[in-house]
Amino acid sequence: MPEHASDRPIFIVGCPRSGTTLLQLMLHAHPRIAIPPETRILVHAYNRRLRFGDLSQRRNREALAEWIVSRPRRQFGDLGIDAATFVERAGDGPGTIGSVVATVYRMYAERHGKPRWGDKRPPYIRHIDAIARMFPDAQFIHLIRDPRDCVASLKEMPWFRGTTAEAVHRWAEAIDLGRRAARRLPADAYIEIRYEDLTADPRGTLTELCAFLGEEFDEAMLEPSQVADVVPGHKHWHRNVRREVMTGRAGSWTRRLEPWEAGLCEAVLGERMAAYGYAPSGAPRPNRALRREYRKVAGRARRRLRYDAIRDRLIRLREPNPVASLLTTGSTTGQRAPELIRGN
Repeated sequence: MPEHASDRPIFIVGCPRSGTTLLQLMLHAHPRIAIPPETRILVHAYNRRLRFGDLSQRRNREALAEWIVSRPRRQFGDLGIDAATFVERAGDGPGTIGSVVATVYRMYAERHGKPRWGDKRPPYIRHIDAIARMFPDAQFIHLIRDPRDCVASLKEMPWFRGTTAEAVHRWAEAIDLGRRAARRLPADAYIEIRYEDLTADPRGTLTELCAFLGEEFDEAMLEPSQVADVVPGHKHWHRNVRREVMTGRAGSWTRRLEPWEAGLCEAVLGERMAAYGYAPSGAPRPNRALRREYRKVAGRARRRLRYDAIRDRLIRLREPNPVASLLTTGSTTGQRAPELIRGN
C-alpha cells in the first residue's frame, strides 16, 4: 500500500455502453475501493441545492438527506444503507451539499469495510464541472470504446429511444467534454483508458490505473464477476459482467450495424476515432439527409449544454454556502481543481 493512502473520490465517466460497469466492478473488487450501483443522487441534489437553503442549519441538512432517501428515482434503496442513520449523520456533518452527498457514498464504503469510495454514471461526463466543485480532490476515469461498438450496443438497450444519429453524437459529446476536462483539470485528476486495452490486457491496464489512483494493484480486480451482485438484477443489459472478462465484444459492430450506420460513425467521428486508434472500415459515406440529421442533433445538444451552463452560473450567484465536501483529506488541506472551476 502507498505510504499515504488516498481517500480521493473516484468517478467513472464516458459514453454509455463503453464498459463502465465492467470497470466499476474491477475497482469495487479492490480491497480499499467501493463503487456502488448507479444512482440519481449526486447531480440531482446539486441542481436543486437552492431548495434546501442554508446548509449550515442542521434542519436543512436533514431535509436534504430526507429528500435523497424518499425519492424512488434517486435509487437510494439500491445502496443497502439505513435511511435513518444517513439522515442523522448528514445532520451531524459539515454544512455543504458536497458533504451531505459524500456521506451517502462514505456509508456505502463503510458497509463494505473499505476506506475509499467512488461512483459510476456515464452521463457524469456532462457534469464534471459540478462534480469538481463538490469534490475538489476528485479523480476522473474516462473509459473510451470504439464508437461503432457503442452505437451498436446503445441501439439494443431498452432504455435508449434515440436515433442512430443521436447515438453517434453521444460518443462525440463524451470525447469533446473529456478533452475539455483534460485541458482544465490537473494531470493527477483525469485519465483516459480504452475499453479494448482493458479487456485485452486487464492486468497491465489496471496496474497503470492503480498507479494513477495512488493504489496498489490487487489480483482480485481481475475477477470482477465475483462482485457482480453489486449490479441490480433487473438491469439485465449488464449480464456480461457476470462472466469472465471477454475480448469478443470488441469489434462486434461489424455484425450489429448496417453499413450506413458504420459510415455515419466514420464520416462524422473520423478525427476523433483516429486519435484513439480506431481505424475506418471503408463503409459508405452517409448521404446529405443523414449528415443534416446529425448536425441538427449536435446543434440541439450544444444548445442544451449552453443552457445548463448559464443556469448553473445564475444559481451560483445565489448559493448561501460553499458546495465542496469537507469529508476527505484533500478537501481539508485545500486541494482543488482551480482551472476547471474558473473556466466555467
